Amino acid sequence: MNYRESLQKVSEYVTSLYADRQHVSLTYHNYMHIVEILDAVKKMAEWYKLNEQDYFIVCCAAWFHDTGYLFGIIEDHESKSAELAADFLKTMPFEDDIISEIKNCIYATKMPQNPLNLQEQIICDADLFNLGLPEFAEHNNRLKKEIENISGTQMKNSEWRKKSISLLESHKYYTEYCRLFLEPIKALNLETLKRKQEEKKQSSEAISQDFKEGDLHETENVAFPKSNKRAKRADRGIETMFRVTFSSHQKLSTLADNKAHIMISVNSIVISITIGLVLHSFSADSYLIIPTIILLLVNVATIIFSVLATRPKIHNGTFTEKQLDEKTVNLLFYGSFYKMNYKEYEKAMISMINDNDFLYGTMIKDIYWQGRVMGRKFRLLRISYNIFMYGIAVAVIAYAIATILNSY
Repeated sequence: MNYRESLQKVSEYVTSLYADRQHVSLTYHNYMHIVEILDAVKKMAEWYKLNEQDYFIVCCAAWFHDTGYLFGIIEDHESKSAELAADFLKTMPFEDDIISEIKNCIYATKMPQNPLNLQEQIICDADLFNLGLPEFAEHNNRLKKEIENISGTQMKNSEWRKKSISLLESHKYYTEYCRLFLEPIKALNLETLKRKQEEKKQSSEAISQDFKEGDLHETENVAFPKSNKRAKRADRGIETMFRVTFSSHQKLSTLADNKAHIMISVNSIVISITIGLVLHSFSADSYLIIPTIILLLVNVATIIFSVLATRPKIHNGTFTEKQLDEKTVNLLFYGSFYKMNYKEYEKAMISMINDNDFLYGTMIKDIYWQGRVMGRKFRLLRISYNIFMYGIAVAVIAYAIATILNSY
């Protein structure tokens, strides 16, 4: 089966459907949405190294999953979308099991989502990919406009904001890809909505209280000063950004350490088994010496790079008055102060807290060096995994060649 050619036919068919039937009221579930979903699917498919068949299944489901909207079906559009996909794929033709998997992927996007395998998880996460994007507000406004167009009624911003907050709080990503790369931004989007909701609530309460007291000031005098509101909004946004970034870096660091520990454990076990079962019989099976040496070298090299990825670096643990005055010391990193006495560190911290430029500069510096450390970890881990992957293949081939040559 030529999946690439088949996927091209699917894209041409669905594109023609949107060209012929898309209505102006569909400001969210339109062709642009399909393109965005496909882009997300391709990113995750590359991350998980999907084979051609699985890649076709998720991409085909992405193309068809919202086509039910084009026929005026809103509530259960997934059923109509699955039906359209099945009818078209039968003309190509495709086996029933592949068609069934594509239909299941489409059904899995129905809210509340309930994916049962990786393909369904990918299409579900792709469908709500925008929840973890910086452009979430734009997508959210388009969806609100579409619902208003279909229902014929205007929805209050506060009501829609409440629904959006509920969605973000209840939603979870199923793939590791989205949990790593989208969860931090999704948390920031949720924080932004909550903050805006709270600000609107406080503003309304303040205006209401003023009118109750008979204070009929102009609206601009009742509301919070714009400059103060903007400053508070900026400060909260910055704090949320730093908090989310630190959390994301911590998760990535833990992930890297876990991967390194796996490689160290696996290769240590292989070395133990090799030494226990093979080395004592070299006198009888001398033809296995070279393959065994190759295997052991691969294991040792893999362990070395995995250890290097997790090995801590020793720092001097002190900072000078000059560094403090020039604001070049990172007081949030233990390596800068663990040899200092508490009074010196407390004085330096108070100085930093009272200086916003110093404080934010230190946090930026900490994020930067965390990123550098993370980059080094993953680079060494990649080398370790490559050595293990290719080295094991070479060792197995060497064992096979040695065994074949010995049999002659």
